[in-house]
Amino acid sequence: MIPGRTYRELQPAPRLAGHLWTVWIHRVPGDAAPYTHRSVPNGTVELACGVGAIPRIVGPHTRATVEVLEPGTTVVGARFHPGAAPSVLGVPASELLDLTLDSDAVWGRWAVALGERVAGAASPLEAVAVLQAQIIGRLDAAAGPDPLVAEAVRRLMPGRTDDVGSLTSSLSISERQLRRRCLAGIGLAPKALQRMLRFQGFLARVQFELARGRAPAAGGLARLAADAGYADQSHLSRECDRLTGLPPRAFLRETEHQCGPEHDHAASFLPLLRAAAPD
Repeated sequence: MIPGRTYRELQPAPRLAGHLWTVWIHRVPGDAAPYTHRSVPNGTVELACGVGAIPRIVGPHTRATVEVLEPGTTVVGARFHPGAAPSVLGVPASELLDLTLDSDAVWGRWAVALGERVAGAASPLEAVAVLQAQIIGRLDAAAGPDPLVAEAVRRLMPGRTDDVGSLTSSLSISERQLRRRCLAGIGLAPKALQRMLRFQGFLARVQFELARGRAPAAGGLARLAADAGYADQSHLSRECDRLTGLPPRAFLRETEHQCGPEHDHAASFLPLLRAAAPD
């Protein structure tokens, strides 16, 4: 665990529950060393605002990204549900694929004003509240997420289905139309999203064990892979390499090193565990 650095995820405001998966606060104390942070593809779009900076739009990524947070950095952010970002951002998610850009490229002066309001907040919790209030203010002019895409995402959550092809018949839509609407709403094809959500289900189990002070792979990687819905340990290894750039044991070591009592990921991992639970 890296001492002093905190990361906390929170449930979004009730008004935003249909749009946001979670909101979060990430702090690196001024007396800490620079922190190297690995972000794993999760099928979502995020709005991240470093206090004192213009908010950034982080598009859906197909590979891990690594950034360094300098000492004294505080970042607050909002993670959208897959498919929910375009209604707020005003651009198709496909145009944000594998991109991170300053939000003034999309929102102009409004984004600059948002950054100033977040910087003027008295605390990180107040900064998160400011960020959410500004997103709520955009909802009246928003059309709302595509309900078909939202239902496809629900069915692609971990443990729900292994057969992506069955979505077309169950949703009464052609494969071409489903792919087109998923690309617009999520930025990804259904199969790619399913792989990311399955890995997020694996990561949810890892975080669940870490939150209880237990080693996530104590029962063996094969057991962890099976519980997360992988065919076998080799299947998990291939997907971990693809999505994180590391083999599973190296990724778990890095995660254990970075996360500890000062990290709270429950707001993001509990919905994944509930989705994978038997009905």
